[in-house]
Amino acid sequence: MADWYDENFHDKSRFGVKYTSVLFQGRSEFQEITVLETETFGRVLVLDKVFMTSEFDEHFYHEMITHPVLTTAPSIERVLVIGGGDGGTVREVLTYPEVQSVTMVEIDRQVVEVSKRYLSTIGTAWDDPRLQVIFADGIDYAKKAEVEPYDVILLDGCDPVGPAVGLFTESFYRGCARLLKERGVFGLQSESAVFQRDILAQIGQTLAAIFPKVYPYFGPVPIYASGSWSWLYATREVDPLAVNGERAARQEKRCKYYNADIHRAAFVVPNALRKLFDNGRVKSPA
Repeated sequence: MADWYDENFHDKSRFGVKYTSVLFQGRSEFQEITVLETETFGRVLVLDKVFMTSEFDEHFYHEMITHPVLTTAPSIERVLVIGGGDGGTVREVLTYPEVQSVTMVEIDRQVVEVSKRYLSTIGTAWDDPRLQVIFADGIDYAKKAEVEPYDVILLDGCDPVGPAVGLFTESFYRGCARLLKERGVFGLQSESAVFQRDILAQIGQTLAAIFPKVYPYFGPVPIYASGSWSWLYATREVDPLAVNGERAARQEKRCKYYNADIHRAAFVVPNALRKLFDNGRVKSPA
């Protein structure tokens, strides 16, 4: 018999999915983890009662956090992914033959273990020899790791609550900048531009104090609050619209959502948000 699971969004609205069974429910050292079998979204990962991803719509999020960055970064040989325990982001990164190594730093080992067991259609690249998974605090890694700089850093973190709060601070972003090559690109999810516009603006302003160029971009993620999501593209000098045609063409052949036209359209700023941005870029702090 089916029942409903609701995400209560700041006690102001709720989004629900009909589920047929609870495949997993438990608590790790950091958070509550739930996996639901649903009628519409397939298997759904929920962390601390917040929808994280689903089999049905995960491609929207994972393609958009990955390909606008990896089709424009001058070099993509070395990639760092912070978070992303479901495996979808590293899966997309590893579709590029130019990528020589991916380091994934995830704080919660149990999220990865649960995802491998119950969400194997999302995380399909765990055995790729180019992937190194480190179970550690991404904040500490960004601040302290002594490694060769990365061409690309992707922050695939949760909402700014619980163990992910520190992923939204200036000190953390400065740590990421420290690990990034001069012509590298830092991409990250930046919450709903509909319901969390203030958070998007705050993240953008914080990044703009560190990176000369910060651009928002947008796309759909049906299971998330409002169905619309935002990401930020931070760099010292790279143009986010200078798409590498060969890389993009390869992705268009396999992606369900991303293509070069979607890429260009994603960086168009809606009218209601234009006061926050200057020609598509986040305004630098006064």
